[in-house]
Amino acid sequence: MSLYRKYRPKIFADVYGQEHIVSTLENAANSDKLAHAYLFAGSRGTGKTSVARILAKILMTQHIEDAVIKKQIEQAVDDGNIVDLLEIDAASNRGIDDVREIIEKIQFSPVVATAKVYIIDEVHMLTKEAFNALLKTLEEPPPYAYFILATTELNKIPVTVQSRCQCFPFRHIREEDIVRRLQYIADQEHITIDREALRSIAHVSEGGMRDAISLLDQMRSLENITLEDIAERTGVTGQVFVEDVIAALHQKDRDALLKSIAKVEEAGVPMDVFTRQLLRLVRDSIHNAIKEKQSTNDLLSLQNSLLDAIRDIRISPVPGLVLESVLLSLCNESGDSTPAILVPKAEPKKEELEKAKEPEVTEIIETKEEKETPKKESPLQDAIVQAPEVSIESMQKAWPNVLDAATPASVKMSLKNGRITNLDGGKVVIAFSSAFHRDKVRETQACRMVEEILENMFKTTFRLECELERSTDANEPSTGNTGDDVVNLAEAAAEIF
Repeated sequence: MSLYRKYRPKIFADVYGQEHIVSTLENAANSDKLAHAYLFAGSRGTGKTSVARILAKILMTQHIEDAVIKKQIEQAVDDGNIVDLLEIDAASNRGIDDVREIIEKIQFSPVVATAKVYIIDEVHMLTKEAFNALLKTLEEPPPYAYFILATTELNKIPVTVQSRCQCFPFRHIREEDIVRRLQYIADQEHITIDREALRSIAHVSEGGMRDAISLLDQMRSLENITLEDIAERTGVTGQVFVEDVIAALHQKDRDALLKSIAKVEEAGVPMDVFTRQLLRLVRDSIHNAIKEKQSTNDLLSLQNSLLDAIRDIRISPVPGLVLESVLLSLCNESGDSTPAILVPKAEPKKEELEKAKEPEVTEIIETKEEKETPKKESPLQDAIVQAPEVSIESMQKAWPNVLDAATPASVKMSLKNGRITNLDGGKVVIAFSSAFHRDKVRETQACRMVEEILENMFKTTFRLECELERSTDANEPSTGNTGDDVVNLAEAAAEIF
């Protein structure tokens, strides 16, 4: 049996990431206020059918006092062999005749349970005539009949149907919830898998628990599942190429832009997926610009160009050519009206690197010239030369210099969300208020970068440990992330973009 079927939730307590739905349904069941029609909407693998079956068990056993009979009905629902539960796939039973057959059979009372439950999956596939035939029954069903409709495309459900149901939106499941569930399954099945590999599975599943468990099932034949194993079998996402494309665009470097798009194609990343990732970054930047009352003209122009591109990509025989053309046209525009963007400096020469003896830093390309200022030693260089005593106080004091030296911009933004809470020998503990920022810094490359900066400053080796904040005590010592150093989301977004 596949892992997904084996570990499908059988009670509400097993459902992950949909607490807002579970709590509402449990309260309704406990107070005997369950409705006769429900509509579950959400993307694939988020638990719609599983919750529907759990709800069906509650409906079909309500008011049954005999524990043995109740358990038999619940087991029959799990096995899918009880006559009073009808699961219908609307993709293959979508016509008006199929709905009429349901309406005719609904007139017969339940045989075993106290209720008859109809679960109609992918209900948006029903024809207009079928929906119309179902309306009256949804509004006034027999007292023993219940409908649970499930769909991945709520926008295709007529409002007349929606108004007759209690609608529940199923959210994408959080990555930490997916990781926790995968770890439980791996422990039960004696699967050896690295924690980072679990996180990678959770990330590529894009909020779908079923996809995540199916991928774990696919990999469990390996003796020890590593992050590299996941990357080999799932490929890379386009996110790793986003910064390269954006940097090339704002530098108006057409050669670098073409090479970046070629890398996306070689990696096998669907061009529409990559374009959506670019759009997501642009959208976030627009929101932050509006919040800071800044101009959005250039961002809106880029957004419109990418929207045009994603429409054409779907019908183009060469999708990469569409995105190339759009971005090259932006590079060919005269002037430089694009917003500031954080990009790495050119690779320093060997003699310059030896002279500087400091980590690679970044600079911001501005749309206007800055006034020349006298050269002086950077705070980071001072810290390296002095090699202060290793203590939590000295490390907290030097934290702004660590932020200045951190690259790339996305890691710097996440580091601003953290604060040093403990120093135990060579272990430095950084606490984050957000799991997203914690995981970003916890990545191998980012973690090593911070450790190297600290090593250059204090002339000793450190091991970084990232965790979520456990205390909100206002009397706890500060790391210096106060006042002007507190992360400004709009500024951070502007840095990345």
